[in-house]
Amino acid sequence: MTEFEQIFTQYIKREGSDKLLQYLKESDFFEAPASIRYHMAEKGGLQQHSVNVYNRLVKIVSHEYGADYSKVYSDETLAIVGLLHDVCKVNYYTTEMRNVKENGTWVQKPYFTVNERFPYGHGEKSVFIITQYMRLTPEEAMAINWHMGGFDARVMGGSFAMSEAFDKFKLCVHMHVADLQATYLDEERGRK
Repeated sequence: MTEFEQIFTQYIKREGSDKLLQYLKESDFFEAPASIRYHMAEKGGLQQHSVNVYNRLVKIVSHEYGADYSKVYSDETLAIVGLLHDVCKVNYYTTEMRNVKENGTWVQKPYFTVNERFPYGHGEKSVFIITQYMRLTPEEAMAINWHMGGFDARVMGGSFAMSEAFDKFKLCVHMHVADLQATYLDEERGRK
C-alpha cells in the first residue's frame, strides 16, 4: 500500500470515498507525473506531490492553530484537500518519444506531454471529478478549486473570485501555500 493510500484510508471515511479511491487505482494517478517540466516530472510524481502537499498542509494548519487544529479543520478535511487537489491530472499526461543527442548520437527518449481530454479548468476540474464520487464541504471545494492561487488562468484573466474565496475561506490560503511549499521546497524542479 502506498503512503497516499495509507493516509487516504486512515482519514477519508466519507460516503463514496471507497469508489473514488478505486477510480484513482484504475486510472494512471499512481503512475502519472505531477507536471511535464516544473515539478515531479517523473513516473509516480503526481501521487508523491499529493502526499507532499498534504504533509505541508498539516504542518501549516497545526502551526497556525496549534495542537487543537482539528477543532478548526478535521483530519478528514486536510486529507481530502491535500491529497485530492490535483485529481484533475488523472489521464492528463501521455508519454511520447523524441530524438535526443547523446554523445554525438541521436537516440529516442520518452517524455511526458499533455493530452487534455476534458478541458474543464484545473482546480474546478478536480472538484468536478471528486464530486462524482463523494460530497465536499463548501470550504473543501473552494480550497481545491483555488489551490493554484495567482497561477490560475481565471485570475490571470482578471477575475477577483480567488481573492473573495481567500477572504471567506482561510483553508484556501493554507492550501495554496502548502502547494507552493511542496512544489518549490520539497520537490526537484526542472525536466528529468
